[in-house]
Amino acid sequence: MIIRPKLHWFRLLFAWRGSVLPQLLPRLALIFALSVTAIFMHDHMRHYPIGLGTPPFALVGIALAVFLGFRNGASYERWWEGRKLWGALLNTSRALAQQVLSLPEPRDRAQSRRFLAALGGLAHALRHQLRCTDALSDLASRLPSDLHARVAAAKYRPALILLWLGEWAAERRREGALDGYALLAIQHNLNALSDVIGGCERIAATPLPFSYSVMIHRTIYLFCVMLPFGLVDGAGLLTPLFALLVAYAFMALEAIAAQIEDPFGLEENDLALNAMCESIEIALHDMAADPDFPLAPKPFAPHRDFILD
Repeated sequence: MIIRPKLHWFRLLFAWRGSVLPQLLPRLALIFALSVTAIFMHDHMRHYPIGLGTPPFALVGIALAVFLGFRNGASYERWWEGRKLWGALLNTSRALAQQVLSLPEPRDRAQSRRFLAALGGLAHALRHQLRCTDALSDLASRLPSDLHARVAAAKYRPALILLWLGEWAAERRREGALDGYALLAIQHNLNALSDVIGGCERIAATPLPFSYSVMIHRTIYLFCVMLPFGLVDGAGLLTPLFALLVAYAFMALEAIAAQIEDPFGLEENDLALNAMCESIEIALHDMAADPDFPLAPKPFAPHRDFILD
């Protein structure tokens, strides 16, 4: 995800990275070619056969703008819900770290270290699951060897790590390091983590209905392809300019909606899950204040997958 300082209005006009314009250039080139064709036909054919005029496009354009508004609203809602879920993951991880570090007896420091390392690994496991990538290399340095072996054989790895965290808390209760109230508090936060995992899985596994997306897509491109032939009577040689402006607006809105519909992907406007995992581990490392803590991430600096919260 790209997050920049606020640009001057003039520089914003020429922003390239993070814009959908690069992927739209071939399509806009097609609209430009059709506009030139419309001008040629209008000026050199005695009986211009396509006298559409602008009223039909004004009517269809208004309806299309309304549909695009709903499409973009639905996609942004998914993006924002994903961001809130990862924010809840960070907050709950901090709460669990505070409970584990303050409630157990000092003799359990090594056990607390194992718990926090696995808690940081859960965020990485969830990131890889949502992106359909292999998490084992990232988890090898974060999870205890016995847990890593269990996770390697599992399909839903974040859920298995969550189960291990619950088993860890139950074992500390049997040892007397946690009382019943402390165990309930930890279980409450573990349940909150389970809600986060389930919410992310729901977004990733339930895209917007395909028929809805394809209907808007077809309508946009049919509208943009026919637009130059409707503008040429009134716009003349300026037909390419106005056709490109309208086509860019409609195509860009549809491309942005399609891009943020899956907020956990690897495109430039998707959520910065790498940086979020780093921020969780940095928080756990700072709270542990333990030189033997296995995770000592470097403070992150701006890079391609960077977020400021």
